[in-house]
Amino acid sequence: MQYESWIMSAPMHPERIVAILLAVCALAIFSISEVQAETVLRTRLASDILSLDPGTLRDDNTDAVEMHMIEGLIASREDGSIGPMLASSWTISPDGKTYTFLLRHDIHFHNGAPLTSAEVVWSFRRYLQPETHWRCRDDLNPAGMTEITGIDAPGRFTVVLHLSKAAPLFLKTIARAECGGTGILHPDSVGQDGKFHVPIGTGPFIFGSWKHNQFIELNRFPQYSSLPGPRDGNCGGKHALVDKIRFLIIPDASAARIALLRGSLDVLDNMAPSDISSVKGNPGVRISLTQAMDSYVLLFETKDPLLADIKLRQALAMCIDIVGLTRVVTFATAKPDSSPIPNVSPFHGPVESRLSRPDLATARKLVQESSYHGQPIRILANHRMPQMFDSAVLIQAMAAEIGIHIEIETLDWAAQMSRYTKGDYQMMAFSFSARLDPTFSFAVLIGDKTTEPRKVWDTPEARQLLRASAETADPAQRQAIFDRLENQFRDYVPAVEFYNSSRVAAVRSNVFGFRGWPSNQTRLWDVGFATDAH
Repeated sequence: MQYESWIMSAPMHPERIVAILLAVCALAIFSISEVQAETVLRTRLASDILSLDPGTLRDDNTDAVEMHMIEGLIASREDGSIGPMLASSWTISPDGKTYTFLLRHDIHFHNGAPLTSAEVVWSFRRYLQPETHWRCRDDLNPAGMTEITGIDAPGRFTVVLHLSKAAPLFLKTIARAECGGTGILHPDSVGQDGKFHVPIGTGPFIFGSWKHNQFIELNRFPQYSSLPGPRDGNCGGKHALVDKIRFLIIPDASAARIALLRGSLDVLDNMAPSDISSVKGNPGVRISLTQAMDSYVLLFETKDPLLADIKLRQALAMCIDIVGLTRVVTFATAKPDSSPIPNVSPFHGPVESRLSRPDLATARKLVQESSYHGQPIRILANHRMPQMFDSAVLIQAMAAEIGIHIEIETLDWAAQMSRYTKGDYQMMAFSFSARLDPTFSFAVLIGDKTTEPRKVWDTPEARQLLRASAETADPAQRQAIFDRLENQFRDYVPAVEFYNSSRVAAVRSNVFGFRGWPSNQTRLWDVGFATDAH
């Protein structure tokens, strides 16, 4: 089947050439105006960040920028385990309900104030307020894995958190990037009017400026106190090796590639796989590939009058050639995966490793038995991430083979995120950022739709198993739970999993220290230039 031809025949957008020219001109202006005495590391974001408030209105871009400015008590290592950050150590009570953190004594906020337990207490209390809209608050309330029932500061450098019940995944939860790493902020981050201003954190870079849809600039924080040793995920040593980081907003992938080749960008992270061939072999650029723990999926709004029919969802899942789709949209850089648990996870066992294969005969039979009678079904996609739009084109063509008519609705990324959050769609080509534990991978799908409309899988059995997976630390018990969730996922079909991506980055040859990791998060600490000249 010539899947490539379906993508090539998709409608092109006439404004693309104009976007490329404008982006290149803007980059040229930035390059001319740079102060030569400063070292400025320039990288690209495909779209603007959504906010500066950690763990609230967010996406991968937002998390990546903010994690250069903020740090939590603990952080995730590259293997998914937890390491110290602002806390030098911690202890857990025998009943698993009391966590005592000892803070490092050498930490300063970006406004020069020293870190004490008071700021930790203030930060946690703010995150837990409903009006903050912290993404991970639902995990830490009575309906979640546990509830934070008390926050004490018995000493200047001691913080005690009290939980309603033991929660083996508590530390992993507050370390998650989508939670903003539960970054500890100075109260001056919030203005007198109660509105969030800028993140006054403790990270190696300090907020500089944000010109919407053009750039975000961070400055080196001279008072930053690094942990010893090498970097390890969001843990370990962190060193600001440049004076500034400039995140340039360049939506068009071709414009970004041209900027890199001309030397107007230093790091092009999350590059489209289709651009590898045009960059590879250039003596001024090197390519880096890192297998990630993200997931690219087709989401079904299971409360939609039409998609509520499980037979229709099963038919759609059976018509999709996951292997072929992955090969085409990722240019064979990614590995297909039919499971919400990423390929590289230690919990990706025999049950999870089964790849779904197309079965058109059964799919057509299910369509006939369903409530579908030829009405168009809309799938949302965007051009910010070409893989999503290309997936939608292929799904449209594959569904046509079993008599299902799909229309593609293309939105900008912010609009698609808004529709996702509200559950306002029928189908959606989407992706979830990397989750370093399978409970979190399933949690993006499972939940109470009355309070979390973005969740697509709301059954009592799934919710009970999800809770059980967070209540034990025993690997064998957890694997058995994940296997049961996996089987239920394939039967209920709230979504169709396609693949885990390989993060593609292109880096100028005079840049050293850049390295990807499975979380798919851009890290620009410990990254610098091989010479002083730039």
